Amino acid sequence: MSLKHALLGLLSERPASGYDLLKTFETSLANVWPATQSQIYTELTKLAGSGQITVTAEGPRGRKEYALTDEGMTELRHWLTETRPQRNTRSDVLLRVFFLGVLRPEQAREYLTGLTEMSREGYEQLRQLADSIDWDDDNLSVYGRIALEYGLRFNAMRQEWAEWAAGQIK
Repeated sequence: MSLKHALLGLLSERPASGYDLLKTFETSLANVWPATQSQIYTELTKLAGSGQITVTAEGPRGRKEYALTDEGMTELRHWLTETRPQRNTRSDVLLRVFFLGVLRPEQAREYLTGLTEMSREGYEQLRQLADSIDWDDDNLSVYGRIALEYGLRFNAMRQEWAEWAAGQIK
């Protein structure tokens, strides 16, 4: 996934300003694809330059509202249907697990206990997020909730696995 496609996806729902997009990132997409304000504004400039989005309104202090163009929608659909998602093969968490044997057993268990706690906290943060959103039947709500459910289940699974793994250390 790229920031470009995340922005195209958000603009497929409705026109928005850079600020609106940043806030949407902070409350939803940041859990799967974080982006800074400068990254978002830089990418919006590139997308407007390539004709995939257009400025539909300008307001005070240089505020611009962007909308998806037909070309942008074509690119978003192409990315969704004709490119394979990249499998994330790097995991700092699991790389460390491979080498826990160089630690004392209590240190290895402590690491895994930390993963249990990290997963529990991640689960709780996502649960609070889910509870704080007024879910609707628009695409962003429906599919955002599906993505959030993945995060909840992933954190629950990792917590269960870390508890089991800690029990494997003699």
